[in-house]
Amino acid sequence: MKKEDYYEVLGVSRDASAEEIKKAYRKKAVRFHPDKNPDDKEAEEKFKQAGEAYEVLKDPDKRAAYDRYGHAAFEAGGGFGGGGRGGGGFHDPFDIFREVFGGGGGGSGGIFEEFFGGGGGTGGAQRGGDLRYDLELTLEEAATGVEKEISYRRPVACERCQGSAAEPGSKTMVCPTCGGHGQVTTSRGFFSIRQVCPDCEGSGRKIEKLCRECRGQGRTVKTSSVKLRIPAGVDDGSKLRSGGNGEVGVKGGPPGDLYVVIHVKAHEVFERRGDDLYCEVPIKFTLAALGGNIEVRTLTGKANLKIPPGTQSGTVFRLRKKGMPNLRSGHYGDQLVRIHVEVPTSLTGEQRRILEEFAVASGDAEEPAGPAGKGIFDKARKFFE
Repeated sequence: MKKEDYYEVLGVSRDASAEEIKKAYRKKAVRFHPDKNPDDKEAEEKFKQAGEAYEVLKDPDKRAAYDRYGHAAFEAGGGFGGGGRGGGGFHDPFDIFREVFGGGGGGSGGIFEEFFGGGGGTGGAQRGGDLRYDLELTLEEAATGVEKEISYRRPVACERCQGSAAEPGSKTMVCPTCGGHGQVTTSRGFFSIRQVCPDCEGSGRKIEKLCRECRGQGRTVKTSSVKLRIPAGVDDGSKLRSGGNGEVGVKGGPPGDLYVVIHVKAHEVFERRGDDLYCEVPIKFTLAALGGNIEVRTLTGKANLKIPPGTQSGTVFRLRKKGMPNLRSGHYGDQLVRIHVEVPTSLTGEQRRILEEFAVASGDAEEPAGPAGKGIFDKARKFFE
């Protein structure tokens, strides 16, 4: 399904200011909040869309990327929120709501506690968002474990203001709108409605001059690197958590986490099913008939496999503990080898004569071989197909 334009979701123009975007989001969030629209799936979806749009448009770097590339900026290869296919990160729309309104949000009573005299935002520290990175591994790397160093873009504390959002040397003052209380009260008919101050976002303080590097955000987007130890046995879709390597927190809040999603590339020989590996090995029909030994490729080298006389095409042999290690127990699965008997497509005259003699000795000859007949070997070949 095609995603709706973020500016259209919030109902603002593409040149809207940060304050206009915030006000538009406030209006949408209040209108479609699940607490005001219980059991309304459409309203819930619009609430989530508004949160997703605001998460991008409130950030100058993400907004610039979106203006240039659209939704593709946060999809495969987009470069924001982690590498690979991911992007974006695990942002909860209720977290965005709490960030803007300063409290309440999800669960029973959230928005109404705030609007009708309860709760209220504090404008304090907020935890940073989680990020996602998609990491591709070979089957061999997944089997043995590997150390990888990855690079990704994430919001970090602004170097100029150290995350304070204030220009160095700038002072903070009491918010003139709320008088330092962090909340403002308005009367609507019979109700007195209290909500977070829109100017100081509930902190009760205002910065005299915003940091010119981060424009008062307290964060800038930088490239970070982290070394990861990938354990042996990870499977396609496995998720690893790197604590504290997500987005830096707001106003001194703790950082989010980095979630690494594993993608194991398809192998040219092996197919993985749980902890077992499956492969197909072709052998000559003479070996299948007479028996013998062959070397079979494994993930760690080669193994000897005994072929009993009379082995049929499709027979499956098991190599114990030659599969993948279990991520939790460390025990190894098996490697299952399916035999495919190859029938020669051309024979020399001598080879054909010998095979025809074998067919006669086996009682398989019903007609004499010759240019005009089907030939004994034709029947023998049909047997092996």
